[in-house]
Amino acid sequence: MTDYLIKATAFGGKVRAYSLVATEMVNEAVRRQGTWPTASAALGRAMMASTMMAMMLKGNEKMTVKVEGDGPIGSIVVDANAKGETRGYVTNPHVHFDLNEHGKLDVARAVGKEGFLSVIKDLGLKEHFTGSVPIVSGELGEDFTYYFASSEQTPSSVGVGVLVNPDNSVLAAGGFIIQLMPGAEDVIVEEIEKRLSTIPPISKLIELGMPPEEILQSLLGEENVKVLEKAPIVFNCHCSKERIENAIISLGAAEIQSMIEEDHGAETRCHFCNEEYHFSEDDLKQLLEQVK
Repeated sequence: MTDYLIKATAFGGKVRAYSLVATEMVNEAVRRQGTWPTASAALGRAMMASTMMAMMLKGNEKMTVKVEGDGPIGSIVVDANAKGETRGYVTNPHVHFDLNEHGKLDVARAVGKEGFLSVIKDLGLKEHFTGSVPIVSGELGEDFTYYFASSEQTPSSVGVGVLVNPDNSVLAAGGFIIQLMPGAEDVIVEEIEKRLSTIPPISKLIELGMPPEEILQSLLGEENVKVLEKAPIVFNCHCSKERIENAIISLGAAEIQSMIEEDHGAETRCHFCNEEYHFSEDDLKQLLEQVK
């Protein structure tokens, strides 16, 4: 199943909903990061929640999500935009534990239960919008749910799941966000809560081949869901040698001269995609000429 996301409303517009299948997107991040299973699940959950959040933006707007817990995985950083392009990485990709008491990958242990989840939105304005909330469980779905309620005052339910194969590749990844709009009656809330309490884990639905449309129909009732838009989503990193060159130039002549004399070149690696960039002495001398 090719990755894609849908935007929908339900109950006559009193509920806004998003759902996605992101197996290929998460698999690409896992492959590039070389993550172990528990780290893969944490990274995938954060990427999918961020992807759905970014699709609430418009045009060239974009956002960065940081999950900075006290667990061994370190920080999770995700960039996503309104075009369905997402990239992400974890500080320590080689983290894995035995399954937790529920038979699932122990994401909360990897992320930690103390720390903060921060969202920085670039809306094309002079100042960026920043919201930050404490981590409440480390499972990430619950943490993003708390972010919406606390920072954006939007009652929401966020579900994200990742299944990992024995060879560390991703078998299935998907998720949903359901949000109550002003005026949603108690009877609607009660019906959604009842369905959420009985539906299988989101990753199991993806493994069974259930597309985003059917996921939302299961959560909200087939007769209640109106799909508004379907959009492709993809892992995409914006790094390039030109961007790295500009970053080196910004260091200034003294720093570049030091790199030439002491290191006889330079190399760097992109955190997000692990692409390596090498610069010889001659390359650096050419960049130095641009500074002078």
